[in-house]
Amino acid sequence: MGKHWWKILICILMPVLLYLAWTKPVSTQSMLHETMRNLYFHVTMWLSMFVLFIVSVVNSILFLRKGDIKYDIRALMSVQVGMVYGTVGILTGMVWANNTWGKPWTNDPQLNSAAITMLAYLAYLILHNSISGEQKKGRVAAVYNIFAFVLMFILLGIYPRLNESLHPGKGDNPGFGNYKDISGSMRYIFYGSIMVWTLVGVWMYTIKCRMKRIENALNEK
Repeated sequence: MGKHWWKILICILMPVLLYLAWTKPVSTQSMLHETMRNLYFHVTMWLSMFVLFIVSVVNSILFLRKGDIKYDIRALMSVQVGMVYGTVGILTGMVWANNTWGKPWTNDPQLNSAAITMLAYLAYLILHNSISGEQKKGRVAAVYNIFAFVLMFILLGIYPRLNESLHPGKGDNPGFGNYKDISGSMRYIFYGSIMVWTLVGVWMYTIKCRMKRIENALNEK
């Protein structure tokens, strides 16, 4: 039971954080109002996605170094889970944009970069599924995965900061951390949500890796 403590922690904290996210008073920001609660969902989805994509690219590098197929499996599974988080992040962002900017999608560098990033990782999944031969598939997919990660870093970390953007923390807009009236309770819920949603993603990732290993073992019989 000791090695599963973090799973127990998820089961305890998740309902508590969801309850607080929907009921605890939030800081009032112009245009945002109650949609400020989306901070607990939209932003945490993207941060958790980043963690999963980091796990993926590390495993791709390990595969290129060691050639062990388990690293290719781990890279693939973490991208699959990360894509789920990224999709939810885009959908929650569209809800937020519709309430604050008047439409779910604008010609904004951050939004366009997010869409390109998701397409790049979708291409990774298609590429991985289209090549035969485990070693060849792993090498090609690993090289592309490294490219996709660098592209994501440029598109989401650098490019929006160099252009005019409506997105908080990008262009000339201050991030939420610069707002003086963000309450302390919001910060605790936000940081707790990042931790829990990331752990949920890791849990999903470990389950998918285990299922893939079982599938491969059955196919070898």
